[in-house]
Amino acid sequence: MNHSQQRGVDRPRARGTDRSLARRAELIAIGRKLFADTSYDALSMDDIARQAHVAKGLIYYYFKSKRGYYLAIVEDSVADLISRAADGRELPPAERVHRTIDGYLRYAEYNQAAYRTIISGGVGFDTEVQAIREGVREVIVETIAEGAWGSPRSSEAGSGGGRREIAPLPRIALLGWLCSVEGATLDWIGHQALSRETMRELLVKMLGGAMRAVEEIDPSYPAPTAARRDT
Repeated sequence: MNHSQQRGVDRPRARGTDRSLARRAELIAIGRKLFADTSYDALSMDDIARQAHVAKGLIYYYFKSKRGYYLAIVEDSVADLISRAADGRELPPAERVHRTIDGYLRYAEYNQAAYRTIISGGVGFDTEVQAIREGVREVIVETIAEGAWGSPRSSEAGSGGGRREIAPLPRIALLGWLCSVEGATLDWIGHQALSRETMRELLVKMLGGAMRAVEEIDPSYPAPTAARRDT
């Protein structure tokens, strides 16, 4: 998922030098912290440049606008989160679920500002930001569904290629679970009242409940054996 390439924005015109790429990455790292602590509307480009200790023109050079800068930050954070959460596809289903959820929580725990930027945003309702967030959810839902039921099964006849969609019932069940995961994780990183291991087990058991509910409604989507044992 590389929205920036599709839009043709937020990439420096001179793509090549290591120094240029390092400078861009440094600005994104600074921006993660800035937008996590302050709302999008409350930060001007002058504020960003001052706190980043750079000339405002440098930010315009790399990102074209404040919105381009913000979208680059969200996309960079998303790439990290997806990579962490989708790891371990070669593992057995139960292990893959645990690995996916543990990777998700580890990312949130050690990248709290970036996680808040992805989940909470700061730009208000923006169609591109919303699309990026929805893309994250779809990838994680697909990863969980593949671990539970194998390759996603389309609710429509196959079109002979491309990405197949998950049928509506398991997709909505998993998406509902994931939305609850997002809210619970935001609270968890804010209070750290539970260990990561306990939090992981709680979310795994919640997922098991969602999978058993899917099976009760449509037996063609049987809950994995582990889910029947409260996962």
